[in-house]
Amino acid sequence: MQLTVLLFASIAEAAGARRIELPVEPGDTVAVVRDRLIERYPQLSRFLPTLLYALDEEYVREDQPVQPGATLALIPPVSGG
Repeated sequence: MQLTVLLFASIAEAAGARRIELPVEPGDTVAVVRDRLIERYPQLSRFLPTLLYALDEEYVREDQPVQPGATLALIPPVSGG
């Protein structure tokens, strides 16, 4: 079963992709999926301290369970002016 991960801004640039499909298992959380993504793209680990997460367009914490078919967005901090 799969989960879609959306990457934005500097995270997408570092990974070289804006959308990634990852496997998801029963009981996986946002943190488990994130760690699976870091295994595949270790250059993303530098973003971990400041990441925000949205699951199916709602902000969530790392301990939120994920379901197959869901969409997880990894959002770096943004600044505006």
